[in-house]
Amino acid sequence: MRWDRFFDDLEDQLASEWEAERAALDTEAERLRLSRVLLAERLTLLAGRDGAAVATASFDLVDGTALRATVTGVGADWVALAPAEGPPGAVVAPFAAILAIGMPHADLLRTARAAPPRSPLTERLTFGFVLRDLVRRRAGVAVHLTNGRLLTGTIDRAGADHLDLALHDPGAPRRADAVTGHRIVPFAAVAWVRADEAPTLP
Repeated sequence: MRWDRFFDDLEDQLASEWEAERAALDTEAERLRLSRVLLAERLTLLAGRDGAAVATASFDLVDGTALRATVTGVGADWVALAPAEGPPGAVVAPFAAILAIGMPHADLLRTARAAPPRSPLTERLTFGFVLRDLVRRRAGVAVHLTNGRLLTGTIDRAGADHLDLALHDPGAPRRADAVTGHRIVPFAAVAWVRADEAPTLP
């Protein structure tokens, strides 16, 4: 009888050790997975694809702006946002201009889950690609610079790492007589862009 009890205790101890070892391995595997997660993947999950609810988050940007918005698209190095307040339009911000993102804890945990693989096309949609779409559509923009300055007008051209902006009053069409100047703006100086209309994303 005592031997039976001894073997039962041994089995319980081995089972507990096995469960503890398996939990430690699972924890280590999860840490390894999380170490490879990219901001783009977390933002994609925040966008509410696959039936998840779309969450509103607070984006602290390098120019000092705190923008409450929902994520509507994610590219290779930028995020598209629909602001919760303010004038209508769409916002595009490069990842490098994001200082912090605030959200409820449940949404934070949801974005840490494994994301579906991103398509090769999405990985090629750079900040410049989005700006070139705004050039094609002649959309009016407000370009917020990292130093806090605001430039309004129409983007005439978007290169590999910079844009050409024709300056004019917000809401006015780009006409030669309305243009008050031109600026070349490096992408690195852009905190965020508010466009009168949302860019077309594939």
